[in-house]
Amino acid sequence: MPSRSPNQSRFSESETEAYYDAEDALYRSFWDAEGSLHWGVFENDPQSGQDGSIRESFLTACSRLNEIMLENSGIGSDSHVLDLGCGNGNTSLWLSRATGARVTGIDLSGVRIDNANESLSGAPDLAGKVAFHKASATDLPFEDGAFTHVWSQATIYHVPDKVTMLSEAYRVLKPGGFMVFDDLTKPKPDISDEARTYVYDRLLFDTDFSFHSYMAALREAGFKVLDARDLSTHLAHSYTCLSHMAASGDDPDRRERFAALSDAYLKMVNAVHNEELGWAQYRCVK
Repeated sequence: MPSRSPNQSRFSESETEAYYDAEDALYRSFWDAEGSLHWGVFENDPQSGQDGSIRESFLTACSRLNEIMLENSGIGSDSHVLDLGCGNGNTSLWLSRATGARVTGIDLSGVRIDNANESLSGAPDLAGKVAFHKASATDLPFEDGAFTHVWSQATIYHVPDKVTMLSEAYRVLKPGGFMVFDDLTKPKPDISDEARTYVYDRLLFDTDFSFHSYMAALREAGFKVLDARDLSTHLAHSYTCLSHMAASGDDPDRRERFAALSDAYLKMVNAVHNEELGWAQYRCVK
């Protein structure tokens, strides 16, 4: 078997596609019923309070991430944004409404693209402004310089070949175009068996990118890095909230699975605290 290149995951895109096709409904049942499945940036520690306030704190933090990423992105009514890993399409719809931009979303999961198109069918105000396609981030079906912006949330860690993905993102951007995204990082190469099992193997990903080596890879792809934020503390807060939210699931047919997820999320919090998992957000320009 050929060895994998640096920053190429041992998991395949087809495995990731099958995972999210199967798991999307479960995540939506307790994470966000409308399907916006990413992490959040908190103003306060969310670890105290009742389940309702924890959920509110988490969803508010998720909205805050959107605002932070949009700030200084330059996205406006004359922009054409590629939402790379658009999931169920919520952020694409929000971006277009908030800025007037055209937005094209892609995702590996056919289930999520179907969900996104269903949401779009109920949004006549965005007709001709937003479109969704099933596609791979490593083989984008668009011409060179087709977009003014590439936007991505909670996606790139799943791409097996991140170097090719960065090259494709650079290719489809116009000169002077911006890439704004967040991704999981691995602060140190040696991780525990617990982190391997409950973080990397469970989510079907791996990476050699740390917070700083990610910036080096962006520069190698041709980008100029404008901003970089280590959001790892907020990732731990997000999974603390999600653990509470999963544990509060009241569907008796899924209670055992919810309990397993709640425990796995706490293991992810431990991995962040042990510097075995990180989260970062970057803004760069072509």
